[in-house]
Amino acid sequence: MIDVILKKGKEKAALQHHPWMFSGAIDRVKGEPANGEVVTVRAADKEFLAYGYYNAQSRVAVRLLEWDESKVIDKSWYQERLQKAIAARQHVLQSGETNTCRLVFSEADFLPGLIVDKYADFLSLQVLSAGMETIKADIIDILREELQPLGIFDKSDANARTHENLEATQGLLWGEMPPEFIEVKENNILYHINIAEGQKSGFYCDQRDNRRILAEYASGKQVLDCFSYSGGFTLNSLSLGAAHVTSVDSSALALETLQHNVVLNGFDPAKQESIQSDVNKQLRIFKEEGKKFDIIILDPPKYAPSRSALDRAARAYKDLNRMGMLLLESGGLMATFSCSGAVDIDTFKQIIAWAALDAGKEVQILKQFNQPEDHPVRISFSEGEYLKGLLIRVL
Repeated sequence: MIDVILKKGKEKAALQHHPWMFSGAIDRVKGEPANGEVVTVRAADKEFLAYGYYNAQSRVAVRLLEWDESKVIDKSWYQERLQKAIAARQHVLQSGETNTCRLVFSEADFLPGLIVDKYADFLSLQVLSAGMETIKADIIDILREELQPLGIFDKSDANARTHENLEATQGLLWGEMPPEFIEVKENNILYHINIAEGQKSGFYCDQRDNRRILAEYASGKQVLDCFSYSGGFTLNSLSLGAAHVTSVDSSALALETLQHNVVLNGFDPAKQESIQSDVNKQLRIFKEEGKKFDIIILDPPKYAPSRSALDRAARAYKDLNRMGMLLLESGGLMATFSCSGAVDIDTFKQIIAWAALDAGKEVQILKQFNQPEDHPVRISFSEGEYLKGLLIRVL
């Protein structure tokens, strides 16, 4: 196995079991490893630190896998890791109220660059690192053996692949082609999921707990669900008695799927309206029309893909939340989220404070939202804590 030798004093992150080793920490590489090849990472004094995937074309030059020198990184090693990850999700699925969740969450499950989502009897796979790409066939074999799915679909079209010098891929990997709509259940609410054409892996299961929590406030309320996608917050609100929900999204496919989901669950279509529009533009239209809502949900896409985009993202989050505050009835509630890993919760709270100041509103924080247990955060990898949110009351 090829050795990657670190510069003196650069071993701290590896010793603390952080899974990323940046190229600037490397002194030299003994040999010429292929991108995705497993290498041995050593300190300047040649002491063993970890095994990891090497990629000379990525800023994260090594993605660390294993800190026990006696272990062998072979198919059995991957099978053990996958078995542990899958077993840890059984609590999410055991009640029968939910049959969709994230089974594997990349670095959080010690499998950097691998995401596996379960949608009823189908699996959606994202391979986002060169190392995982090299052993994709083994991963598929293990998933077949452990889960017996009807089909496994590749959704490896994320921007992260470009950083690993990988092309986007999508298509059937094994088994049956998923139907246009897969029927899944989350919190006892039914959804039609379009894996092939849907965003990310097909569905945002990271908001499962937060949808249920927020719905408890919805009875008899006028709700505005922004960036509604296929209707997670909309459907949960209707299930617990919202008077009316307005759902706004720029995607026609997402809103078409949402309409299917409203009918699928037997909700009154008259209590829900879908608007295809840019959210920021639509909020300004609502302001001009003098519209007000009791509850507003703001769940935008990732505004800060990296720390270099943080200032621009902060301005975008501030303006979005300011507009939301101006559309709330006095004492109304707003659930506001950021899925940008570069925006930590303290920064997000400061952004909300700036938005409140610009809107001329007083704000109380009622709850703090997090990602659910199938999206765990490794204590040595705080970057995995990407989803944060606040439930606020605007006075």
